[in-house]
Amino acid sequence: MSQFLNQKPHTPGGCDRCLGVVTIEGDLVNRNPAYYIVAHASKFVRPGSVRIGSNITTDLPNAAFKTPDGKIAVIVLNDSKSDQKFNIKIGKEVFSTSLAKGSVGTFVL
Repeated sequence: MSQFLNQKPHTPGGCDRCLGVVTIEGDLVNRNPAYYIVAHASKFVRPGSVRIGSNITTDLPNAAFKTPDGKIAVIVLNDSKSDQKFNIKIGKEVFSTSLAKGSVGTFVL
C-alpha cells in the first residue's frame, strides 16, 4: 500500500510526480487518473488521428486532433474554480459551449 501513497514506482530520471496508468501491488490493481484519461481520449481520438494546433489558455488547457474520418476532436479541461464559457472556432464556424469547474469535455465537430 505504501507505493500508492508515495505514487511509486518512478522511472529513474523521469517525472517524480507522474503516475503510470495502473499501479500493481501483489494482487491489488489501482487505476490511476491516467487510466481514465487514456480511456476517455481513446474513444474520440482514434488511431490515425493527427494533433493539430489550438489556442491554450491558463484555465482551459486543451488538445485538438483531426480524426481519420475528417472530424475535429477537442479535449478541454476546465482547470479553474468557476464554470467557463468559451468558443471553438473551426474555419469560419464558431461553436459556443461551456464546462463546469474542474471538469473535462470532449467536443467532436
